[in-house]
Amino acid sequence: MSFIIIMSNKMNDTTPLEEVQPDHREIQRTAQLAKVLGHPIRLSIIMLLAQRTTCFCGDITELFPRAQSTVSQHLKALKEAGLVTCTLQGTHTCYCLNPGGVSGLRASLKALDGLLSDYQPTSCT
Repeated sequence: MSFIIIMSNKMNDTTPLEEVQPDHREIQRTAQLAKVLGHPIRLSIIMLLAQRTTCFCGDITELFPRAQSTVSQHLKALKEAGLVTCTLQGTHTCYCLNPGGVSGLRASLKALDGLLSDYQPTSCT
């Protein structure tokens, strides 16, 4: 059973624990995406690339008060997470959002939102 199916069902006190274990593949993927997007520069890069069709590394570096090597490391992390793709154009690297990665991110966030939208505040006492 996938994380999205688990999250679309209303979980309750009888939900089998194996469906919500931290090593579940979909939970691991969502956690990886959250970790990658947990840095403000990476999240800003995603937002920038969502507004533009493509962007060169040098252009991205100009927008952030960080060294080019630092921005490159952030781009590398986003690429490794599958959210960004790049192509070489001469001596420049052109970055854009990876449609498959963005689709997966949207599905993970939608699933999490579905679970949280059903949340009813309770008291632990």
